[in-house]
Amino acid sequence: MAANLLAGKEVAEKIKQTVKEDLALLKARGMTPKLVALQVGENPSSQVYLNAQKKNCTALGIEHQVNTLQSDISEHHLIKQLIQLNEDKTVTGIIIQMPLPEGFDTRKIQSLINPVKDVEGMNPANMGWIVYGRARLAPCTALAVKTLIEYTGVELYGKEVVMVGHSEIVGKPVGLFLVDKFATISICHIGTSKAGHLEEHVRRAEILVVAVGKANLIPGSWIKEGAIVIDVGINRVGDRIVGDVEFDAAKERAAWITPVPGGVGPVTTAMLLKNVVEAAKMQANN
Repeated sequence: MAANLLAGKEVAEKIKQTVKEDLALLKARGMTPKLVALQVGENPSSQVYLNAQKKNCTALGIEHQVNTLQSDISEHHLIKQLIQLNEDKTVTGIIIQMPLPEGFDTRKIQSLINPVKDVEGMNPANMGWIVYGRARLAPCTALAVKTLIEYTGVELYGKEVVMVGHSEIVGKPVGLFLVDKFATISICHIGTSKAGHLEEHVRRAEILVVAVGKANLIPGSWIKEGAIVIDVGINRVGDRIVGDVEFDAAKERAAWITPVPGGVGPVTTAMLLKNVVEAAKMQANN
């Protein structure tokens, strides 16, 4: 059995179409969303991400601005700049570009973003809304994973879901999203692996989500026949980009699988745009 490919581009285009419609309604009310990315110093890898942000925002008619601060600024100065953006009514979305300088308290800084402008969903208040089952602005990658699973048409009620990776941007929120649909969730991490239990968990997964960042961590032979496999990993091996799952072997056993690249990535980008517009809508309605 060869798996159906969960190509992200098709899903992303549907999301973008909805975003365009919502954006047109906002603009009819005289409001244009504006996303500001706040970065400290120049970082080549960050610049690639920022350029992609700008390209996608501009294509839809969302204003995009990058505020670059000197690499030697203090954490206090960064927070001061952030507070100014919080108070600026023309700014509807804020991103703190990673990485921050060594010694900066990332969690503290993320918690200071106005929750209704926090388009990456990292403020603890936005995380809390996920716990309540009333997500407003959630982490974009977690939203992408949820959307891709739903795209398959699977009935989540009672399904065995195994999440490998327990980060704040993927593992934890994905687990919360799916438990709200009455799926049975196992979240695996380094403790699971060191205890020698990772394989047994993966083998029983009807839905497997892997977000670790380790090339081919999950052998294709571990995949349950007919499973849905969402591979969030992006790893460079020689001149190739591969995921966390051994793709060629896994696709012979899975019913659905995301390719890497081209699976989760495009949907994550679309979800950022959706969050930018959702943030603007919340502010317009206040």
